[in-house]
Amino acid sequence: MRVGVPLSCTVAAVNVDHRVQLKLLDLAALDTELSQLAHRRRTLPEQAEFDRLETERLSRKDAAVAVQISLDDLDRDIRKLEGEIDAVRMREEKDRAALAGGNAPAKQLTELQHELTSLERRQGILEDELLEVMERREASQNDYDHAGAQVDQVEDQLIDVVRRRDDAVADLDRTESARRAQRSELADGFPAEVLSIYEKQRERGGIGAAALRARRCGACRIEIDRGEIARITATDADTLVRCPECNAIMVRTKESGL
Repeated sequence: MRVGVPLSCTVAAVNVDHRVQLKLLDLAALDTELSQLAHRRRTLPEQAEFDRLETERLSRKDAAVAVQISLDDLDRDIRKLEGEIDAVRMREEKDRAALAGGNAPAKQLTELQHELTSLERRQGILEDELLEVMERREASQNDYDHAGAQVDQVEDQLIDVVRRRDDAVADLDRTESARRAQRSELADGFPAEVLSIYEKQRERGGIGAAALRARRCGACRIEIDRGEIARITATDADTLVRCPECNAIMVRTKESGL
């Protein structure tokens, strides 16, 4: 004897009108559909797309923030260089005014001339640096504008996918609500003992009842051996029978070939 397999395919002589047994197949079909709906809810492609786009949005937003920080640093460098250039120019103007006055001693005038030369050279260096930084800032501004446009594009896509996801969820909610109402109404029509057997088996194996089709259990898809089939054939139609492999209730139909 296999471990966990019942000695007999009968369930302690539980007798149920065969027409009621057939309705177990309707109940099982509703439970299968509800399981499929739950699986679809967990694996909505719209939700997967939303998650991907949200990750992309955050990544692009981080990139835009990094460029903005770079822009702020470059603006600070520009202000510093402009301040240094202004200071050099003011010093130049002062020295030129002193030279133009011609009242200082010759030695001092010579020193002023040397200082002016140094100031002019320093101004040229600072202006070159400023030009380079401004060019870098222009490039960074282009990067920032591009990053911002990408963020806007992803956010537009997110708006669309959220709408489609919410529509899909609402459709699932409506369908699931209708199927649960149908199931509740159908389940109320079964004897308590039968429903208990069905529910316990569904908790254990996922499928509470299935049709027996041509010696094959509709729940586990395993072919029943000829000895079991012979015992099932000899069993009254109103007696519940169980699959010797998965223990699901097997409902005999015209397709059973018995």
